[in-house]
Amino acid sequence: MNICVYGASSPAIAKSYVNSTEELGAKLAARGHHMIFGGGAQGLMGAAARGVKAGGGRVVGIAPSFFNVDGVLFQHCDELLYTETMRERKQKMEELADAFLVTPGGPGTLDEFFEVLTLKQLGRHTKPIAVFNIHGYYNDLKKQLESMVEKLFMPPENLKLFFFSENPDKLLEYLETHCDGSVAPEQMKFF
Repeated sequence: MNICVYGASSPAIAKSYVNSTEELGAKLAARGHHMIFGGGAQGLMGAAARGVKAGGGRVVGIAPSFFNVDGVLFQHCDELLYTETMRERKQKMEELADAFLVTPGGPGTLDEFFEVLTLKQLGRHTKPIAVFNIHGYYNDLKKQLESMVEKLFMPPENLKLFFFSENPDKLLEYLETHCDGSVAPEQMKFF
């Protein structure tokens, strides 16, 4: 399976996040999966890629050509694809992925998560989405999504479109065994 991994690119992230993400990457490779990602060498993007490579897995990076400067891109990708824009980059990652795994990150990572979640809600794909909640990083996001349901900004069925866990094995098991939880277009509910 091609798993698209989203995550932070900052080199200033605490080592515990980096170590957990490298472990996740190694487990991803050990289970026979390949990684699709934004091509970054630093932060959790780089950590996941290093973990996959250390585990003998295949890594495909996708990056806009303006990222092709010293130190930005992971140099050990099995394949590195270039796009003209960030929008094209996201689209290519979405096309190549069989599943999505969101590690801790900033605005760019949240943008990627919400885009694939929105597309799934709209019935544009049926791929599983898992969120790696290292040290409870995404607890507030989970609460916000639940609040959206409580306040009628999102139907309760949409909470079944993704899975949160701090356990790498549970995340990968979910992605591997996820029974299509998307809402068919004729069943979509909007408030």
